Amino acid sequence: MIDPQSHLPTHEVTNQPPGPPERHLWHDDPVLRSYADADAAPYAEMLSQPDWTEIARQAQHPGPELRLFDAGGRRLDEVRFAPAYHRLLQAGLAAGYAGGPWTGGSHLSHAAMVYLHSQVEPGTCCPMTMTYAAIPVLANTPLAAEWVPKLSAREHDPAIAPIGGKRAATLGMAMTEKQGGSDVRTNTTRAERDGAVYRLTGHKWFCSAPMSDGFLTLAQAPGGLSCFLVPRWLETGRNGIHLLRLKDKLGNRANASAEIEYHGAQAHLIGEEGEGVQRIIEMVHHTRLDTALAPAGLMRAALTHLHHWVSHRRVFQRSLIDQPLMRSLLADLVLDWEGATALGLRVARAFDGDRSEDRAFARIGVALAKYINNKLCPRVVVEAMEGLGGMGYVEDTPLPMLYREAPLNGIWEGSGNVICLDILRTLARDGLAAATLGEELEAARGADRAYDAALADHRARWPVLPEEAEARWYAERLALLLTASVLLRHAPGAVADGFCATRLAGMRGHVAGSVGGLDMDALIARLGR
Repeated sequence: MIDPQSHLPTHEVTNQPPGPPERHLWHDDPVLRSYADADAAPYAEMLSQPDWTEIARQAQHPGPELRLFDAGGRRLDEVRFAPAYHRLLQAGLAAGYAGGPWTGGSHLSHAAMVYLHSQVEPGTCCPMTMTYAAIPVLANTPLAAEWVPKLSAREHDPAIAPIGGKRAATLGMAMTEKQGGSDVRTNTTRAERDGAVYRLTGHKWFCSAPMSDGFLTLAQAPGGLSCFLVPRWLETGRNGIHLLRLKDKLGNRANASAEIEYHGAQAHLIGEEGEGVQRIIEMVHHTRLDTALAPAGLMRAALTHLHHWVSHRRVFQRSLIDQPLMRSLLADLVLDWEGATALGLRVARAFDGDRSEDRAFARIGVALAKYINNKLCPRVVVEAMEGLGGMGYVEDTPLPMLYREAPLNGIWEGSGNVICLDILRTLARDGLAAATLGEELEAARGADRAYDAALADHRARWPVLPEEAEARWYAERLALLLTASVLLRHAPGAVADGFCATRLAGMRGHVAGSVGGLDMDALIARLGR
C-alpha cells in the first residue's frame, strides 16, 4: 500500500493521526481477557484483520434492497444484501456465534463474540443473535429434529429454499404490532387450525431479519395468545408472508427490519395454545444477554478510536493525551466501559451454570446488565465523538455509525421502563433470584467503605421493593452496586476503587469527566496500546 501524500500544493498536512488504529481485539483488551475464555481469541484475531473494516463498510452501504416483485409483476417478497453482509454472517456462524453454546461451547464465549462483533459491524449481530436465542425455544418440541441441527450448524446458507433443502438456517422474530408494541397481549393476528398446522392472518410492525428461514411469532389462537414458528419457505413454494416495506432506521444499516403481513401463512404451534408469552420468554431471556454485551462492545470501539486520536494529536504544544482534562475524561469513560463489560460477562458465566442458583441469578442479572449498560452506552459514544471534534461527526470515522447504534439495544427487546418493571416482578415472584442477587452483593462487602455505605443506604431506602414510579432509580442503584461487586472481586484496585468513589459515593458531577482523585494512568492503561 502506498502512503497518502502529506505535501499538498497549498499546505502540508500535519498534526493528523495516522490511519485507523490497528485492531488487536484480544491482545489489546485486558478487560476482555480478564473475564472471557480464550475460546474467543481466534474470533477476535480474525476480526482484527484490516480487511474486515472494509467488509463492514460494504455491508452498510448501500444496505439491503427490498424486492417486492419481479419484472413481470409476480410477488418476490425478498431482501437482497451485499456479499459483504453474507461474509460477516459466515464468519460469525462458522465461529459458533449462534450454535456454539448449544453444541458443546459456552454462553460466555458467545457473549464475548457479541462484544467483539459489535465493534466491527453491529448490524449483522441481529440475525445471529435471534438464531442463538431461538434454539432453546424449539428444543424438546416436535420441530427440534428438523430445525435445531440447521440453526446450530457452523455455517451460513443464504439459499432461498425450504428448511429440508438447507445446510444451515437462521431464525428471526415477528412479535410487535402497531397497537401494542411491548404489550404483546394486545396482538390481533389470528391463528386458525388447518389440519396439523395453523394459518395466520394479521400484521407485524417489526419483523427482524426478514430473510431468515423462519420466524417466531405470536398470534391469537382459540385457546389464547400462542407462539408459532412460521417457515419462510415451504416445499410447495413461498409462504403467505408479504413484506410491506423496510424500516428506514436510524442505524443498524446492514441489517433489514420489515413490516409484514400474514396472508394465511402456514405456522407450527410451539407448546400449547395460550402459552405464547411463557414460550417466548425463553428467547427474550437469551436476547437480553446479547443486548447487555453489545453496548459494551460499542463503548470499547468508541474509546479505541478516541484513544488513538488523542495519542497522536497535539494541542497547545502538548499531546492531547497528556492534557489533564482529557485524561480525566478518558479515565472516567473507562470506568463505564469496564464496568459494563465485567457485569455482562459475569452474567454470561451464570448462563453456563448448571445449578438452579446460577439460572436464578442469570434471570435477574441479565435484566440489570441490559438496563444499566444501555443507559451508559450513548453517553460514552457521544463523549468519544466530541473528543475527536469535527472529525468525529463525519463518516470518515466510525463514530457516526457507533452513535447511531448506541440507542438500539436499549430499545430492542424491552425498553428501559419495561426492563425496570421486569426487574421488580422477578424480585417479587422469584425468591431464589432475589437470594442469589443478595449473595452477589454480600460477596463484596468489606472490600470498600464506599461500597459498604452505598449498599447499606440502598437497603435502608428500599427495605421492600419500591413503588413503580421509583423503579428506574431503584434499578440503576442496584445495577451499579452489582457492577461494583464484580469489580471489587475481580478488577484492579484503581478500577474498583474509582468506580465505587464516583458511581456509588457521588464524588463526581453529572457529566462525564467531572471527576477527581482517579488513578488516571492505571485506568487509561486499560485501553491497551
